[in-house]
Amino acid sequence: MSSLPASPAAPSPPRRSLALPAFVIIAAGGLIGMITFGPRSVFGLFLLPMTQEFGWGRDVFAVSVAIQNLLWGVGSPFAGAVADRFGTVRVLWAGALLYGAGLVLMAYAQTPLVLHLSAGVLVGFGLSACSFNLVLAAFGKLLPDHLKSLGFGLATAAGSFGQFLFPPLARGLMDTVGWQETLILFGFSMLLTLPVAVALATRGNAKPAPAAVSAAPAPQSISGALAEAFRHPSYVMLVLGFFTCGFQLAFVTVHMPAYLVDQGMTLSVGAYTLALIGLFNIVGSLTAGYLSGRFSRKWLLAAIYAGRGLAIIVFMLVPTTPLSCYLFGAVFGLLWLSTVPPTSGLVMLMFGTRYMAMLYGFAFFSHQVGGFIGVMLGGELYESSGSYAVVWWLSVALSFASAAINLPIREAPVHRPAPQPA
Repeated sequence: MSSLPASPAAPSPPRRSLALPAFVIIAAGGLIGMITFGPRSVFGLFLLPMTQEFGWGRDVFAVSVAIQNLLWGVGSPFAGAVADRFGTVRVLWAGALLYGAGLVLMAYAQTPLVLHLSAGVLVGFGLSACSFNLVLAAFGKLLPDHLKSLGFGLATAAGSFGQFLFPPLARGLMDTVGWQETLILFGFSMLLTLPVAVALATRGNAKPAPAAVSAAPAPQSISGALAEAFRHPSYVMLVLGFFTCGFQLAFVTVHMPAYLVDQGMTLSVGAYTLALIGLFNIVGSLTAGYLSGRFSRKWLLAAIYAGRGLAIIVFMLVPTTPLSCYLFGAVFGLLWLSTVPPTSGLVMLMFGTRYMAMLYGFAFFSHQVGGFIGVMLGGELYESSGSYAVVWWLSVALSFASAAINLPIREAPVHRPAPQPA
């Protein structure tokens, strides 16, 4: 029998609680993405002040952010499953409160244990419940089909605007009020997400009405959705390819400012390089969102990963100057989060929207395992060798490996046999 639609066994998709127009939903999701992604993107600016003040090695700070990345990934599928089952708003609220508490506690971290608890555990679990993975899943349920790909790109671009806005803001605040006060201010900024999250309200998956039970097939269970996804080779390849994205993003976010200081640049050059990554990622994310709705998503992903590898090669081979740093920031920014719209779009195409938050959460877990390893390797290898070179060149190899692994992906809904008549 021919392939069926993406979610033939699922009940009608959850409806939003309020009849809000699409632009309000997109604006709310974008604002949440900007607020939550901004502070996370400037952690690298706190590496040198904190390690110098408390006499830690860079590996101590790296362990905290590695824990954060891993728990962000571990928590995402569970946060997604809760949002799929019970709705989005409460999950976003809980995540924002945990995230804010972690940033405030980080300001008072005078031992590695407290740093690991605050920057690692609290911020990591907080991000898993209030970052763009929840926003994208809500968009998949609330937006009309013709706006979904664009919405994914706009949400990702808004997060990028947070990365553009927060590095110079953080650098200015650190110079005027201090790094501890800056973290406290960023922690309280998470409260802004609480009222905005209401616009992304989705209802959980309701049970079918008793009268419809005999006429409709049983809805797919969470375990059934997971089994189906991990038996699907294209989903597995997509998940494996996303590992590289996390490896590179986490390494650059945390270690780039310190790396540039090692190369004779100032910390401000590092801040502006991160800001340029965020600024140009707005263009990259919007472009990827537009293109992923019109062209092959797997070829788009392959091109993005290969482009990253080429950009790193050039950056490593030319002399390090402020201009080369800013040019790298602009080019790498175009490719920074542009993987997200095609990746989330492929998950939705393969399996539909019912369990999208959970299934994208497992793909994002792979992304965050990559981030965990990238941050850890950066810190450990720097402390043992005094150089980040090995991690840079490993990033190049992973870029081309991910470009290759995305090419065999089949861009089609998963085949689900029709239910047999009773």
